[in-house]
Amino acid sequence: MRTAANITLKQSTTLIFLGAVALFLFGLSYFPYTVETWYSTLWYPKLGQIMRQITAKIPFSLGDIGYLLLAIYLIVNVIRFIIQGAGARFPLDWWTWGGYKIIRFALKLYIGFKLLWGLNYNREGIAYQLYLHPKPYTVEEVTSLTNDLIDSLNATRKLIPDTLLPQPSIETIKAEAVENYGRVSKDYQFLSYKYPSVKGSLYSEVGDYVGFTGYFNPFSGEAQLRTDIPRVLIPYVCSHEMAHQLGYASESEANFVGYLAASTSPQAYTRYSMYLELFSYAQGEEIFQYGRKKDYQAFDSIIKQNRQRLDTLVKKERKEIREFFRKRRKSVAPAFNNLYDQYLKLNAQEKGIESYDQVIGWLIAYKKKYGKI
Repeated sequence: MRTAANITLKQSTTLIFLGAVALFLFGLSYFPYTVETWYSTLWYPKLGQIMRQITAKIPFSLGDIGYLLLAIYLIVNVIRFIIQGAGARFPLDWWTWGGYKIIRFALKLYIGFKLLWGLNYNREGIAYQLYLHPKPYTVEEVTSLTNDLIDSLNATRKLIPDTLLPQPSIETIKAEAVENYGRVSKDYQFLSYKYPSVKGSLYSEVGDYVGFTGYFNPFSGEAQLRTDIPRVLIPYVCSHEMAHQLGYASESEANFVGYLAASTSPQAYTRYSMYLELFSYAQGEEIFQYGRKKDYQAFDSIIKQNRQRLDTLVKKERKEIREFFRKRRKSVAPAFNNLYDQYLKLNAQEKGIESYDQVIGWLIAYKKKYGKI
């Protein structure tokens, strides 16, 4: 086992260098225009395309394998290190060397994360690109948006002829999502999406414990989809994860970019998937707003009104989705949600896991500017 005396000048210099780079990258978070100009729209798009070109040729999720290997590596080394320390009764040198290794690993992980994708949390983002100005919204604006989404849900569901929803293949869904980004990029060139690398998660069943429906791996550039959830959810999840691949790290922005892409689809099924998700966010915010005002009569009235306005098939399918997650949700899921909540807050998303709902602000601003949803 190494001792404190074995921590060489070279290793100390390496630690100082890593610390300086990490501090520099952290400081960049206070300069979103610089991040937007030099990283998010110049450096990252090229890097993202290269990563997707490489991983797209691999039939399985390279990032998922990487996570597994990293977990094994950490477990083996922690056990080995504890055994070494126990053999020597945990001397001071053991603690010193352990602290050095932990700090070095954490700094490398942080720098890699920030350079490969994480700086996108600190960009100007979609508001800057679309000249949108989301402002605090009123309960009336949320109610109006919710009503619009109900109308869109009902109208889109009626375009799907069968009583039972179709079950397109995952490959069909992914291909159609790529086409949607091709359409939306004609108006917004910065949403051009090339070299798709979207794969089914190797850990779909883990979603019962963690609560994810999809995720993006910043170290491999791959988007992963949970393939065992109700199929109608997957088109919008796919669009959302592709938005992350394009450098929209914020969950609210990824939701909004996913909406922009999916809304161009000629397929009613894809638009229905999108409206189902957005309506859930809008109604949740609507209920929250009325609850915060403590107007319980209006609170009850709005829930009944929304239920009455929804098409019978829409209500049936929403119930089936809720039942699916209720049955599959494990008791540890809230704990993992709390961890993810802290991760988001550490990456400039003050509302944490609630930031998914912030897409409502983007939709209201977009509706005001363009008069449509």
